[in-house]
Amino acid sequence: MMATKELESQASSELPVDRKAVLGEALRRRILSMELAPGAVVDELALCDEFGLSRPPVRELMRQMAAEGYIDLEANRAARVSSMNYQSLRSFFLAAPLIYIATTQLAATHATPSEIAELKRIQECFREAIEEKDVEKRVLYNDEFHLQIGRMAHNAYLMPSLQRLLIDHARLGKIFYRHPTTVDMQEDLELATRQHDEMISAIENHDPALVGDIVRAHFELSRRRMSEYAAPEGLEVALKY
Repeated sequence: MMATKELESQASSELPVDRKAVLGEALRRRILSMELAPGAVVDELALCDEFGLSRPPVRELMRQMAAEGYIDLEANRAARVSSMNYQSLRSFFLAAPLIYIATTQLAATHATPSEIAELKRIQECFREAIEEKDVEKRVLYNDEFHLQIGRMAHNAYLMPSLQRLLIDHARLGKIFYRHPTTVDMQEDLELATRQHDEMISAIENHDPALVGDIVRAHFELSRRRMSEYAAPEGLEVALKY
């Protein structure tokens, strides 16, 4: 997925422009980065004006993005960004390890050298985002890293599930990474970066058992961070008797 300025400058830097594709990339980025919050109305007319499109292609894109899980569509109601609630998050935490491990193990079996080279390129972008403390790029390149692994799995049944998981994973990541980076969070980010490198190495060596163990530990790191944000320790309050 393209970074913010690269994405939205596309319309002015390339001719001819596929405005529908540019809108799709921009809308996905805005949802993943939480610029459009869960449950927010997606203003169809405003998007038509912004990207110079008529309503039919915008509506077609909305239906496509609803099928991917980015948007909720209901009859006679405005389109909204897909929600995040207790049930959806519970389902996320139950399903995510299964999907991530399965896709990464398949990637270790089926990945081609060119696909691994692209994964390494994305990892370098992710590493730079960590070093630059760029939260948005960090979240987007982490999303792209795991999406590329899904492509490398070459499995049409798992890919839709992975794509849906990554939407909420990116949004959750944006929530708990948007605060000032603490020492322990920086240590976790450095560990996550090393785990990405270890995944690449295991995939390159076609070792599905090893990469499964790495992914399990990698997701546990994210799960712990997410649960700490959702259920922080209570504040100590001096009680007077």
